[in-house]
Amino acid sequence: MKKFDNKKVGLTAKELALFAKLDTPQKIQDFVSAIPQNFEPDGDSCMSVREVLRTKRAHCIESALVAALALWINGERPLIMDLSANDEDDDHVIVLFKQEGGWGAISKSNHAYLRGRDPVYRTLRELVMSYVHEYYNLKGEKTLRAYSRPLDLSSYTPEAWITGEYAWSIAEDLCNIKHFGLMTKAQAKSLQPVDPIQKYIMQFRVHDA
Repeated sequence: MKKFDNKKVGLTAKELALFAKLDTPQKIQDFVSAIPQNFEPDGDSCMSVREVLRTKRAHCIESALVAALALWINGERPLIMDLSANDEDDDHVIVLFKQEGGWGAISKSNHAYLRGRDPVYRTLRELVMSYVHEYYNLKGEKTLRAYSRPLDLSSYTPEAWITGEYAWSIAEDLCNIKHFGLMTKAQAKSLQPVDPIQKYIMQFRVHDA
């Protein structure tokens, strides 16, 4: 990991002060959860951190960049991961962190079940598996199938994801790096649809992983 150096990144004093206050994963999770959802009124977007702060809206990968920067400024690795769904659903992006030997996640989603995870998972696969049961589409089908290796954002230029306008190169790289399957085709075929209680909860979900 490259150490955060604001002389190279170029955050304003106000931006730096904001992120310096987000010095725990819980504070970061609360912050990104409070950002209004970006429903992409002008078409597909992948805004940089600075654009998220300017527009005051974000979807999952945009908020993941914000959370990753907060971790980096406070001495942690800015790691993001792609959760890959089948063709019947959208992918999701989470931010990884480690405490006391356990992996946790920071995540923004309109689906409450796909938000953060406490750092109690021994491996990344174990962490990702905690999302399988609740990762479902509007038809009630469980759709999570794979996850990517972590992507360390400290290896990118600040313009690529922090201070530029867009962060499409990050999204493309995250999609293209190595992914690991979670189950066989037979196992995927045997997954049970969500039960009636979950279907009831689904009616209150705005579908945007």
